[in-house]
Amino acid sequence: MTKNVLLAGIPAENPTLYRAVGLAAGDPAAWLSLDGRNRLIIRDIEAGRARDVGRDHEVFSPADFTPEQGLDADRATATAQAVAELLRREGVRQITADRSLPFIFAWHVMQAGVELRYDADLGVLDRRVKTAEEIRWLEKAQNVTEQGIRFLCERIARCDTDDEGQLVFEGEILTSEAARAMAAAFFLEHGYALNHGAIVATAPHAADCHHAGTGALRSGVPIIVDLYPQDQSTRYCGDCTRCVVHGRPSEQVVAMHRAVVEAKAAGIDKLRPGNTGDQVHQAVIAVQQRHGFELSRGTLSDGPTIQHGTGHGIGLEVHEPILLDDGGGEILEGEVFTVEPGLYGRQTGGVRVEDMIVVTADGPRNLNRLPEGLDWS
Repeated sequence: MTKNVLLAGIPAENPTLYRAVGLAAGDPAAWLSLDGRNRLIIRDIEAGRARDVGRDHEVFSPADFTPEQGLDADRATATAQAVAELLRREGVRQITADRSLPFIFAWHVMQAGVELRYDADLGVLDRRVKTAEEIRWLEKAQNVTEQGIRFLCERIARCDTDDEGQLVFEGEILTSEAARAMAAAFFLEHGYALNHGAIVATAPHAADCHHAGTGALRSGVPIIVDLYPQDQSTRYCGDCTRCVVHGRPSEQVVAMHRAVVEAKAAGIDKLRPGNTGDQVHQAVIAVQQRHGFELSRGTLSDGPTIQHGTGHGIGLEVHEPILLDDGGGEILEGEVFTVEPGLYGRQTGGVRVEDMIVVTADGPRNLNRLPEGLDWS
């Protein structure tokens, strides 16, 4: 028997629903597969565009499934009421939802006497394995991301300095905030958006691996540049990290960088079908520890330590399952991951290098072309 499925929410905010609908609508919508027949309920002013997408579903508006008591004026409520009415008319007694189903839809479905089941893999497993088209979109996004990384790292490397060693660009102190604004403007010109922000961070803030960075950038200190824009046409994401040192890096920073680059290579080599995310992570940790660096997850330190997992899936979201981390599950052919080992400390600053990798039967395919070094001058 074919499983009945319900996906619902706002397509522009819900990647699983967007993938089914094919339209980044900003209003509530619901996609249902009932006995193999797919239907989309979406606001009437979006219905024409939804049909033009050409997906394998019939398109309706909430008014097509108005219950006896009528539809609420609230759009989300009306859409949920329409879903419940459609299920009632079709005599559906059981339906399966994914992890992202909003409670308003769950409540109306259950009020209609329909048993609601949960499938942990629905909307996860099918998105993990990318199609050839999705891989092309990710490769395009990563190419533009690398252009943004090069633009920003070269600008930082070529800055002047003031008497205190602070970087100066066009007569003004260059701050983390100003550098992120430059990156945002660059991507906007290329049809991309930094919807989730960006990281341009140096000591001491880089001791926290996810700190976005704040204040003046300085010469001689490593600066993490981590950019993860979204293509506004395909909605697929890039994600790349490089480090830049204006001037000459210390011997300690050079040693940190050497360990990170070697660890990244070891992790990438383990990205093969049948291996696990845990195996990838352990290969990375082993290299960093062999270079003399210790784990300190959840604890910031003065000297450089290992603070986080090795990477994550990527696609319509910057962070997608599965994680390359402790306990990470089996890796599938066609998955796309980032591999991003790093070392971080308050005094030393941080070093992180990140590539995007496609898992293939013939071995990992790296979508990155940028140099890995610290000198961008």
